[in-house]
Amino acid sequence: MLTDSERFAFETRRHHAFASTGNAYDASQCDEAIKTGDTLIVLAEEVVAIAMTWPFAVTATCGKLHSLSAPRPGENLAALALSLHVRAADFRHAADLARRLGFPIDPQLIPLLDMPAE
Repeated sequence: MLTDSERFAFETRRHHAFASTGNAYDASQCDEAIKTGDTLIVLAEEVVAIAMTWPFAVTATCGKLHSLSAPRPGENLAALALSLHVRAADFRHAADLARRLGFPIDPQLIPLLDMPAE
């Protein structure tokens, strides 16, 4: 018989869709339903982002959201995620979703995500 942890061995992800990156930014600042690490999606601008105090895009386009600065030499995804108070899994999930939607990933994240460049 399966235990509860085996039966429910999945991770819940929260996605929030917006009409614009400006709306996404504003909502991430005041909507208590949006938590750090949640995924923000703006189809019209081809942006996928991660919610936090300063929400940032994982896509090449960031719109009104923040873009990441270049990783420091030797910095890996875990260190970058820790510095932003999110999880590496949040990055991987957002980048995977962006790829599936056909949105270009921020080129400086590709080596950290171990994803092939397109």
